[in-house]
Amino acid sequence: MKLNELSDVAGSSRRRKRVGRGPGSGRGKTAGRGMKGQKSRSGVAMGGFEGGQMPLYQRLPKRGFRNPGRKKFALVNLGVLQNFIDAGKIDPESPVTESKLVESGAASSAPDGVRVLAKGDLRSKVNLVVSGASKAAIAAVEVLGGTIETQKAK
Repeated sequence: MKLNELSDVAGSSRRRKRVGRGPGSGRGKTAGRGMKGQKSRSGVAMGGFEGGQMPLYQRLPKRGFRNPGRKKFALVNLGVLQNFIDAGKIDPESPVTESKLVESGAASSAPDGVRVLAKGDLRSKVNLVVSGASKAAIAAVEVLGGTIETQKAK
């Protein structure tokens, strides 16, 4: 068998339906949209419109406070940090900054910085420079002789 002899299994792919291509096609004239009305026209986004009735998303009660100025931090657990140190992606000898965490893949890029949490166990002495850390994470790092330097979030 050669690459040029390969083909799809019969019936595995179907050609797309070409609408509005004459009465013999089965989807001619109105192209399956029916007669007249808003939905038969082009450029209509119905979305949450319910014919003038108050839409469901507006009828339902809204609960709680949504802070428009909230900060979005990338979270890094100590266990994940240890895994990246073991894999050689992070050097514990030099200060570990937010940019190094993002570069190595330990933290996803976050607009407001990185926050360290205490889940998992850390076995290496490490010096971190991050936006924030939990009290348990700070304690766990300091027990091993490392430091966590927190700076104000941008």
